[in-house]
Amino acid sequence: MSYRELIPAEEYAAIVARDEAWAQGMYDYLMDMHTKDKFTRFMNIRPQVNLKRMLEDSTALYGERPAFHEKPSHKEPYQVFTYNDTLTRVNRIGTALHARGFRGARLSVIGENSYAWITAYFGIVCGTGVVVPLDKELSTSEIEQLLIIAEVEAIFYSQKFAPVFEEIRQNGKTKLTLFVNNDAHPEELKDYEVPVADLIAEGEKLLAEGNRDFLDAQIDAERMGILLFTSGTTGFAKGVMLSHKNICTELMIPTTVIGIVPEDKFFSFLPLHHTYESTCGHLVPLAQGASIAYCEGLRYILDNIKEAKPSVFLAVPLLFENFYGKIWQNARKGGKEKLLKRVIKINRVTKKIGINIGNIFFKQIRETFGGNMRLFIAGGAAINPEIIDGFKEFGVNMVQGYGLTECSPICALNPIRGGKSEGAGYLVPGFDARTEDADPETGIGEILIKGDMVMMGYYNNEEATAEAIQDGWYHTGDYGYVDPERFVHITGRKKSVIITKNGKNVFPEELEYLLSISPVFGELMVFEVEAGLSNDTIIAVVAIPNTEELTERLGEGYTAEQAAKLIWEEVDRVNTDLPIFKKIRKVYLREEPFEATTSKKIKRFVAANKEGVEI
Repeated sequence: MSYRELIPAEEYAAIVARDEAWAQGMYDYLMDMHTKDKFTRFMNIRPQVNLKRMLEDSTALYGERPAFHEKPSHKEPYQVFTYNDTLTRVNRIGTALHARGFRGARLSVIGENSYAWITAYFGIVCGTGVVVPLDKELSTSEIEQLLIIAEVEAIFYSQKFAPVFEEIRQNGKTKLTLFVNNDAHPEELKDYEVPVADLIAEGEKLLAEGNRDFLDAQIDAERMGILLFTSGTTGFAKGVMLSHKNICTELMIPTTVIGIVPEDKFFSFLPLHHTYESTCGHLVPLAQGASIAYCEGLRYILDNIKEAKPSVFLAVPLLFENFYGKIWQNARKGGKEKLLKRVIKINRVTKKIGINIGNIFFKQIRETFGGNMRLFIAGGAAINPEIIDGFKEFGVNMVQGYGLTECSPICALNPIRGGKSEGAGYLVPGFDARTEDADPETGIGEILIKGDMVMMGYYNNEEATAEAIQDGWYHTGDYGYVDPERFVHITGRKKSVIITKNGKNVFPEELEYLLSISPVFGELMVFEVEAGLSNDTIIAVVAIPNTEELTERLGEGYTAEQAAKLIWEEVDRVNTDLPIFKKIRKVYLREEPFEATTSKKIKRFVAANKEGVEI
């Protein structure tokens, strides 16, 4: 059946009954596991049937509570939008889209994180059609290509992208017929553009006249509702097809180990087209009655945090590592490094008898993050366990999770109590994982994931889908192992593993992680150097040094020889504990940035990324 066709009433009644039964069954299962699984502690969840029902139910429960906080301009205070405000706007957008003939269509949204972005998303996914979030860092040609592939008919965008869509419209290669500008001033609008305010006014008028097309829209939780394009490091983006059921699985399961409450305020910094931010940073808090405060950008991140005073912050490890490094750097500059270490050591002892002196001594550090921060969540890459433990010492709990776009995205998540800082995440009840082709010596193999969060497949790519999903198990392409307590540990990517001449596996990610602990390195990449006629496998690293750290340790005017000596000392520190086949034998330095994906992951197989000056 085409997405454009209405499902016959009797068939749709059966679909609704099926989706409700699944949601209730998952809820009952989690409630039962609450008595059996020591980490499943927080049961303030409810059955989640689909995203439309989620938003409606949350609004019924939390109507006048804040849902979003957004700054109209940098100098103005945060403006609050309630759940009632949000659902009203979504219903008007969706009703207007239905009236314009977009029921069952593919519609996209692109731009900076904003209230306009997420309400357009809901206006599409909650009963209009399939939402196709687009990466705002892509080039015009890349955006155009994805619009063609996904057969997108309407686009919501911020004024910054008006020239992009002017060019795409003139090219005439896409199916776009509706161009909705989310924030343009009237004098900036082109004659073919529809300001989002006009679309909302259209929907308001139609609703007042009794139009219920969007309000009563059909939602089949097992059909594609979201089409996301990955930004992989080894090839063209694949279209990941996600259903409402995939996302609703994430709304119910992971929160049972970390606990999200209506009083929580999430800080939105990562781009919304990623499932990490859209699912975990938006849909999860909204399902729990919490709210989201938007960051204006990296330049204002700490200012915005201090003003918004959030309690939960999702980010990638690099940002948390920078925060943590700055704390210790400032302590050193202020001559308080030894005092800070001594207080931490004493506090470890006093906390065991119920006295937390950190509440006094670390108050200034916590004020840096607004004073209300209770939870950092790291994802997207491995993070140094010492940083997780370090933030906990300062009174901000921190956990890391493991996920992929193809898994909506969470596969495993560390519990807020009793987690493992060195583990990528805990397999919460309802999620399963195993390894395939594990090494008999190390137990390391490819991680396979199973659960209702696993994608429907890759869009128009049956071959890639069949390769990725076999017997319900998704092949992640990540190597690692699952320990006896159901914690997942990741060692590297299958595609990037270096196989030595004697058959040993070397995971570049493992060595990169060990090296990155040293602040002398900015960015780096480990790779294999051609050995020529030698039978050896030569492991090398190419790095952009952290000049600020080098200056602090070597003084102003340090020489290239001094820098090389210090960097090799850090490399040898890592080499000391490595077996011979893993030791790093060549070091290259570079100044120019690495070529990376829009999610800032270095493209491992680009030859230019391996270039640098050998030291």
